[in-house]
Amino acid sequence: MDFDLIINSFPKLLFASITTLKLLSVSLFIGLFIGLFFAILRIKNNIILGKIAYGYSYTFRGTPLLVQIFIIYYGFGQVELIRESFLWSILKEPYWCAVIAFALNTGAYTSEILRSAFQTIKPGFIEAGKSLGAPNKLIFYKIQIPIAIRQSLPAYGNEIILMLKGTSLASTVTLMDLTGVAKYIISTTFKPIEVFIIAGSIYLFFTFIIHNVIKFLEKKYSF
Repeated sequence: MDFDLIINSFPKLLFASITTLKLLSVSLFIGLFIGLFFAILRIKNNIILGKIAYGYSYTFRGTPLLVQIFIIYYGFGQVELIRESFLWSILKEPYWCAVIAFALNTGAYTSEILRSAFQTIKPGFIEAGKSLGAPNKLIFYKIQIPIAIRQSLPAYGNEIILMLKGTSLASTVTLMDLTGVAKYIISTTFKPIEVFIIAGSIYLFFTFIIHNVIKFLEKKYSF
C-alpha cells in the first residue's frame, strides 16, 4: 500500500469532488421540477397527458443512465439541425450534456416517487381544506404538495444517493469529476487500489451526510 500516493492524491480528489457536487445539486434541482411536473400530469384525469408522462418515466427508468448520457453527448452532435441551432452552444459542452442526462433521469424517478406520495394522501386533508372554503388550486399547492414532499422524503433520499453515485458516469464524457480525476491519477501511477480507496471514501462520506440530513428532515417534518 502506497501511503504517500494516498496522501498526495487526497487533495486532488477532494477538489474534484466539487465538480461532482455541482453536477449533483444542479441535476437534482432541475430534476425535482421535472418530476413534480410529470407527477401532476400522472394524477390528473387526462388520459393523453397521463400516457405521455408515463412514457417519459418508463423510458428513462427502463434504459441505462450511461446510454442516456452517450445519446445526448454523442448522438445529438450528429444531427445537423441541432448543430446549426442555438442548442449546440449547450450540447457541445460535456458538463451540460451530463446535467441534462442526470436531470431527465432523476426527474423520471422523482415523478414516480411524488406520484405515489400524492396518491397516499388521506382524503380527510383535502376535505378539511374544502370545508374552509379554500379553492382547489390553493388546496393543491398548500396542502397536497407539502404533504407529498414530506411522505416522499425516505424514497427521495435514496434517489439522491443513487444520483450521487450515478454522477461517476460523467467521467465517460471527459468531465474531470471525482471519478474522472481518480482515473487520471491511476493512468499515471498504475495504482488503482490506493486511489479508488480514497475516491470511494469520499463518496461514502457524502452518502453519510445525505443519509443523516434526510433522516433529520424525516423526524422534523413527521406528522
